[in-house]
Amino acid sequence: MSQESMNLTLKVWRQKDAMAKGEMVEYKVSEISDHMSFLEMMDVLNEQLVAKNEESVAFDHDCREGICGMCSMYINGEAHGPDKSVTTCQLHMRSFNDGDTIHIEPFRAKAFPVLKDLMVDRSSFDRIQHAGGFISVNTSGNTQDANAIPIRKEDADLAMDAATCIGCGACVATCKNASAMLFVGAKVSQFALLPQGQVEAQERVQNMVAQMDKEGFGACTNTGACEVECPKGISLTNIARMNREYLGASISK
Repeated sequence: MSQESMNLTLKVWRQKDAMAKGEMVEYKVSEISDHMSFLEMMDVLNEQLVAKNEESVAFDHDCREGICGMCSMYINGEAHGPDKSVTTCQLHMRSFNDGDTIHIEPFRAKAFPVLKDLMVDRSSFDRIQHAGGFISVNTSGNTQDANAIPIRKEDADLAMDAATCIGCGACVATCKNASAMLFVGAKVSQFALLPQGQVEAQERVQNMVAQMDKEGFGACTNTGACEVECPKGISLTNIARMNREYLGASISK
């Protein structure tokens, strides 16, 4: 049965800046509706802190619709919290019970340094995409309409499945090695499966993998936790496809 309101204890990671030493700080929040999203509950906490002239908790958010991937929080030991296939902004307080203690931390990875409180720097993902997550477009005036290029529906569906990755970093936060293989595999796959991506396929996979390693992400050991915690259900088969693409590019050199 749905609860009308809850009283909760929050243990929140507070860290002034990237150089400061952080710590868990306990807060109490009351009258939390089970219809609230997790971020709305955090808004209530911040309103209480501001009212007491205390500094609010910094956390990333934007669309609050499960699209942008910014709301990256590690909640009770799980990326984005206890529900599956949702981002933090899609997590509702009905997933918790009155009197619960909730631990809230930033994503932890060497390549995701903490900026402040629950905010981490995920620009490493941007640099990986800059290394090869694009296709060159012929702008000479003789461009071919993409709709005129025949593509097997199976390939188009797989490419679209890979393209649903929102780059939130849950895969990295969940992996015991802080590996970015699922993210990079998805970005490689969405182009590897389409004819438009074939021109730069070999250069793309090599450059993106090299940048991934340069950023300090760990190796994949096929645990599969990344797929389980991914809010968009990105499949491990994308890692296998990336490995095949990389091997093929290495052999053809």
